[in-house]
Amino acid sequence: MTGYERNAGLGGTRTRWAEPVRRVMARMFNVDGSPAYSSGPDTQNAECVVDCATYVDGRRMPGRPDYRDAAAAARRGRGFVWLGLHEPTAEDFAPIARTFGLDDLIAEHALNRDHRPAVERYDQVTVIVLRTTRYVEHSELTETSEVVETGSVTVFVGPRFVITVRHGAPGALGPVRADLEARPTLLVLGPWAVAYAVCDQLIGTYVQVAAAVEADIDAVEEQVFAPGRSRDRIAHIYQLKRELMEFKRAVAPLQRPFAALLEDRELPRPVVRYFRDVNSVLVRTVERVTAYDDLLNSILQARLAQVSVDQNNDMRKIAAWAAIFAVQTFIAGIYGMNFEAIPGLKASYGFWVVLVVMLVGAIAMHRGFRRNKWL
Repeated sequence: MTGYERNAGLGGTRTRWAEPVRRVMARMFNVDGSPAYSSGPDTQNAECVVDCATYVDGRRMPGRPDYRDAAAAARRGRGFVWLGLHEPTAEDFAPIARTFGLDDLIAEHALNRDHRPAVERYDQVTVIVLRTTRYVEHSELTETSEVVETGSVTVFVGPRFVITVRHGAPGALGPVRADLEARPTLLVLGPWAVAYAVCDQLIGTYVQVAAAVEADIDAVEEQVFAPGRSRDRIAHIYQLKRELMEFKRAVAPLQRPFAALLEDRELPRPVVRYFRDVNSVLVRTVERVTAYDDLLNSILQARLAQVSVDQNNDMRKIAAWAAIFAVQTFIAGIYGMNFEAIPGLKASYGFWVVLVVMLVGAIAMHRGFRRNKWL
C-alpha cells in the first residue's frame, strides 16, 4: 500500500504525497468547494476566443493563459494582455467585460457587427471601430456580382489590455499578431502598438480593395464605350456602384474620428507618428474612393445618354418607315374609294402605273431618309 493510499483512503498518518495533492486540489477548487474554472463560455476554451497572450517587454510569454489569469497578471504591472475574439455572443462577452472592467455601454460595441466606424473614449478605455473589407474575385461582372465583402473589427484599448473583436470573414488578425510579435521594439510600446498594427493592416486592405475595384471600373468603362456595346450594361454598372457605395461607407466615415484621435492628448506620444502614417494612407484611400464614385457616376450618365440616343435613333427609323408606308397607304386608299370618276380608273395600264408611282415614291423617300441619316 502506497503512502497516498494510507493518507487519503485509510486516514493514516500524513505522508510525503499529501502536500502535493492538497496543492493540486486547491488549484482545482475554490474555498467553498466550487470548481475554480468552469467549462462555460467564460473559459479560455470558449469558441469565440481566438487567441490570448501576455506580453512583457515586447515579448510574448510562453503558453496561452486563461484571460482571467492574464488580466490579473497585467493588473499587477506585468506587461499587458491581448485577447482576440471572433463573433462573441452576449453570454460569451459578459464575463470578459466583467474581468476587464468594461461597462454595458462599452460592451455594446463588441456585439454590434454593423457599427459605424468610430473612435470613442470612455475614461481609460478607447474604443476603435473599423470596417473590414475584402475584394471578392469574379470572372465577369454581372448584375448580381458581389464585389466587396465587409465585416467589422472593434478594438478596446485599456491601460494594461487590448481586446479585438472581429465580426465577419474579412479582417483575420492572425497575421497581424504574428507580424507584431516579430517586432518587439514596436510591441514594447504596449496596447497602443497593437491598436496601430490592427489599423495599419485593415486600412492597408482598403488600398488593395480600391485597386481591384479600379480595375473593374476600367473594364466597365471600356465596355461602355466599345463598338457593339451591350444594352444591358446599365444593370452591371449599377451593381458595381452599389458595391462601391458599400466600400465607401466602410472607409469614408473613419476619416474624421481618426483625425481626432491624432489630436487626443491621451494618445501616447511614441505611437503618434505611426498613427499619422496610417492616417495619410486613409486620406489617400478616401480620395481615391470618392474619385471612383464620381467616375462611375459619369460612366452611368454616359451610358444613360447612349441609351437615350439609341432610343431616339430607333424612333427616327420607325417614323421614317411609317412615312414610307403612309404614302402607299394613301394612294391605295384613294383608289380604293367607291367612286367611278377617278382619273385612270378605267385605263388599261392604270393599275401598273399606280404601282410604279408607289414604288418610285417609296424609293425616293427611302433615299431621302438615308441621306439625312434617319435610316
